[in-house]
Amino acid sequence: MKIIFTIYLVLFYSIIIVNGQLKFDKIFSDNMVLQRDKPIKIWGIAKPGSIIQVSKGDQKKITKTKSDATWFVIFNAEKANTSPQAIKAKTNADSISINNILIGDVWLCIGQSNMEWPMFKEEHFRQEKSNSNNPLLRWYNSTYAGKNTYNQLFTDSIKANLNSENFYKGAWQQSDSTTSGLMSAVAYYFGKSISNKINIPIGLINLSIGGAAIESFISIAAFQASKKFSNKIFGNWISNNALPVWIRERGLQNLGKTDSNGSSDTFNSNHAFKPGFAFESGIRPLIDLSITGILCYQGESNAQELDRVFEYGELTKLLINDYRKIWRQPTLPFYFTQLSSIDTLKYKGNLWPEFRNEQRRIVQSIPYTGMAVTSDIGFRNDVHPTNKKVVGERLALLALSKTYFQNIAHSGPEPVAAYFKNNKITISFKHTGGLLQTSDTSILCGVSLDGRNPISATINKYNIVINTNKKSEFVYYGWQPYSIGNLINKSLLPTSTFKISVK
Repeated sequence: MKIIFTIYLVLFYSIIIVNGQLKFDKIFSDNMVLQRDKPIKIWGIAKPGSIIQVSKGDQKKITKTKSDATWFVIFNAEKANTSPQAIKAKTNADSISINNILIGDVWLCIGQSNMEWPMFKEEHFRQEKSNSNNPLLRWYNSTYAGKNTYNQLFTDSIKANLNSENFYKGAWQQSDSTTSGLMSAVAYYFGKSISNKINIPIGLINLSIGGAAIESFISIAAFQASKKFSNKIFGNWISNNALPVWIRERGLQNLGKTDSNGSSDTFNSNHAFKPGFAFESGIRPLIDLSITGILCYQGESNAQELDRVFEYGELTKLLINDYRKIWRQPTLPFYFTQLSSIDTLKYKGNLWPEFRNEQRRIVQSIPYTGMAVTSDIGFRNDVHPTNKKVVGERLALLALSKTYFQNIAHSGPEPVAAYFKNNKITISFKHTGGLLQTSDTSILCGVSLDGRNPISATINKYNIVINTNKKSEFVYYGWQPYSIGNLINKSLLPTSTFKISVK
């Protein structure tokens, strides 16, 4: 008994010592990028009541640790700066520092496996690896508890990390041939394109989770405030029919039998796919970190049931509005990737045309958003197309045009209206960049009046013309899981899958 008590005392005082140590929050590390043109908040923990001096160049701040062991300081906003800086913090008993810090633009990357997809699996990595040395390109590439654990129960060690404090782990890295292989390929090519064009430091925070539905990245508070979607956080999430079937099945595989009430304070109910969990674990801790915008590549897990498809646009709106509110940025950019093309032989992709159309409508209804079309680079039998270079570069076009105000084409042709007159249906477009054309110089394909049977259509400068003696209700384009369509603009950017009513 005495031995046990002694061990307990050792552990108890060890915890006190650890908790008393001066630390920066885990988002702050060597090689990071801090957001330009906005006040810079730095925070961490230390022994309660400690007086802390924090310095950054000529700026010095003094603060006192609160009773909950937290502290923070705020430095003045700075312009972009490519010269490495250091931030130092000290108490009477301890001192710490983070080094090689740049000032630039920070982008938050969320989504599922196609955003997570690492560079070493990307089809251009072999030639790109030797070109990846870029001191202006930095990333915080997170790993997470349960990553790559499929079709089996989580171990006790994984379950022990299924909480908001321990779920995500990571550190900032500078882009070079030794670090780039594990970085999100989409984020890498996006960041490289921006940094090369604008010549400022770019920081990328990657919180993507393979298989995660959009619900995981939406806050519990946003769900609670939503009359339409509050049912998504009711009871045990694994048995909640308001959530995608696929994520619930995967959750059950990983967690086994769960408690009936699904309370958030039990390990067996927490999971990467649980509504709000990625937000609480990854997004919420970053609210005080200024950012430039959001990149998102997500949707596969929400595209397998019709109800989930038709609610996706509103769910995305809920997420965007919530993020803009918590960051106090009403115009916070949100750029996302449309689902690519896939066959239905090895994957349940029957609803992907409808889903891609719902994604297209997001841009029409929510300002300061943009969508990268990728139906032209999909794999027939794989949900993970390996050409992430095109994806990242098309997202970069959106940012360069809409955020950095470069005179550059950022979108393929977008349908504006369809009219029936004189035995013709004429579809007008914007973002033509000149004359419409086909990607393979052959006749236009991918057009139908019923979503099933192709129909002949021709290009007339900025329009598409369909000869028909009967007015149809809709015109469809690329309306197959594996999209058949070749309409592009002068900048060679493809047209999205669409369904448009005929007037």
